[in-house]
Order: sequence, then C-alpha cells, then structure tokens
Amino acid sequence: MTNIYFLRHGETDWNVMGRIQGRTDIQLNDNGVRQAKESSEFLSDLNIDCIITSPLKRAKDTAEIVREKLNVELIEMEEFIELSFGDAEGMTLVERLELYPDRIYPNQEEDESIKARFFKGLDTVHQKYNNKNVLIVSHGAFINAILYHYSNGEIGTGKIKLTNGGITSLKKSDDKVEILEYNQINHLSQYNRIGEI
Repeated sequence: MTNIYFLRHGETDWNVMGRIQGRTDIQLNDNGVRQAKESSEFLSDLNIDCIITSPLKRAKDTAEIVREKLNVELIEMEEFIELSFGDAEGMTLVERLELYPDRIYPNQEEDESIKARFFKGLDTVHQKYNNKNVLIVSHGAFINAILYHYSNGEIGTGKIKLTNGGITSLKKSDDKVEILEYNQINHLSQYNRIGEI
C-alpha cells in the first residue's frame, strides 16, 4: 500500500484571470507562494518520504517551497504534467466558449493519453515507494482526471474545481486506488478568515 498525496500547485496570474494554462509554463504569483508555504506546514505532519513534481514551473516552484520545510528527496516526473489543451491555451472561458462551444480544442491531449500517463505514473510510484508516503505536486485538470476515473465519474472532471494549494489523498495497492479525501483546503488561510474583521 502506498499513501499518495496530490497537491495542486499554487496560484498563478493566469489562474486569477481564468486563462487555461495546460502546458504553458506560467510561474507562481505571490498568493501562490503563500499557498505553497501554508501547504508545507500542513504536510510536515504527514511524514512524507519523498516529493514528486510535474516539470512545469508552477508545480516545481511549489514543490521546492514544500521541500524546504520537509527536507526530503525531490524528483521530477513527466507523467504528472498538466493536460495539454492545444489551441485553447491562454484563453479565458468566455473566449474558449465563443470559439469552441463544444469544449473540444484542436490539438488537445486525448483521453487515452491522459489515462496512460496516470496509470504509468501511479504504478511507478507504487512500485518504487511501496509502504511510503509520497507527495505529488501536479495540476488541477490532471488530478481531476484521476479522481473522475477512480470514482467512476462521481467526482473530478466536470464535477469539481480543485483549489490551488488543495490536497487530495489516495491509497494505492497492487490492484486498486482508493480516494480518501479530495480538495482539502483547511490549511489555506484565505479560506479560514470567516468572522475576522
């Protein structure tokens, strides 16, 4: 059994503007850096054995900030990169719906490619880090694709919007993946200010 924690990277300016990022390499903004630091505080209680990150800057920078606190090995894995949204990358929702009302974007990554990536990535992590606690810093659409698959479509893609800095936890055994919790955001101060003046 492998405990896998997915952390969605911290916020970027494109997240704020509602621009779809995909493989476009956008860096964290100041709020994104704060989310990464707050996530590292929460994660420091989970006995994380190693951190795996997507190669994109927003994920890598989030992972580096968390690593400073956890002081564990950091590995980059291409399998956990964000989905490619092809010609729609950089567009706002309004722009995308105007050009592509069916939400099918020219040159976007195919579903089979996405599944093959997360099957391979999760299997590799499970084989290499069996009985360990692994943190994977990745992306909203990619994590949602995993949630959609393993929940039989009950959550994930088209059902929930994952928060920047949100944490999703899974258990992986040889023959199944169990979703324990998704989009946990209690550690993020921007969502815990109710009642403050």
